[in-house]
Amino acid sequence: MMPDIDHAEAKTLMHAAIDGELDALTQLRFDAHLATCPDCAAEHARLSALSAAIRTNATRYAAPAELRNLLLNALPVEGGGLGGGEMPKQAKVIPFRRRWLPPASAGFALGAALAASVAVLIDTRNVDDTLSDDIVTAHIRALQPGHLTDVQISDQHQVKPWFDGKIDFAPPVKELGDQGFDLVGGRLDYIDGKEAAVVVYRRKLHMIDLFVTRTGGHDAPHPDAIPAPYATPSGYNVVRWSDGGLDYWAVSDLNRNELGDFAKAWLGR
Repeated sequence: MMPDIDHAEAKTLMHAAIDGELDALTQLRFDAHLATCPDCAAEHARLSALSAAIRTNATRYAAPAELRNLLLNALPVEGGGLGGGEMPKQAKVIPFRRRWLPPASAGFALGAALAASVAVLIDTRNVDDTLSDDIVTAHIRALQPGHLTDVQISDQHQVKPWFDGKIDFAPPVKELGDQGFDLVGGRLDYIDGKEAAVVVYRRKLHMIDLFVTRTGGHDAPHPDAIPAPYATPSGYNVVRWSDGGLDYWAVSDLNRNELGDFAKAWLGR
């Protein structure tokens, strides 16, 4: 259950929400508050309209190619040294939102315009971190009313055939009620640019989403090894493994020990 935010917290988050700077969980909490608070909803609409007007009417400056090449050459690359003008691994060019620039000297205006036009950020997280973020976000989205399952059946012999014809692989579906994990149903999702089957379980009041996709070449543990759950920055725990050409990602707000027990039950350990 996501904690509600109050009116004061919503005010502090307002501008970050408009600028798209909130993480997925906080954005969901903020949107839930807007749905029940007419004052904040009206303020959000007013500021959003103002932001859109500024983006539409403000003068924009495009950074020259020479500046971009200069920044890329100055970036450190794997193995030491500086870049050679090509995009290093894990680097992303991210355009900043253009904001209105007040009148100033030519030097200040040019510098501010260039800084506002382009920035190069090094993404130090690996692919698995990014996938974990996507999967946790999908799990949080599914926890909203009416999104958890496309088919709500507790019989594996009915859930498994439901996926037939909807995706191009057959995800395993197991009943683990004897181990304390009740089968709830299944749904379809979209992770890492490809379709995913999601088998949904419940342990007491805690939901577990088991995402299943075709193996994407990520370095996931093989089922011969016992996979170790790990915590994500959003507070959810994730455990993953690969088997039979499929990748598995289980995500829940269960503690790591219990989520580890789920993985062991699934793998028959």
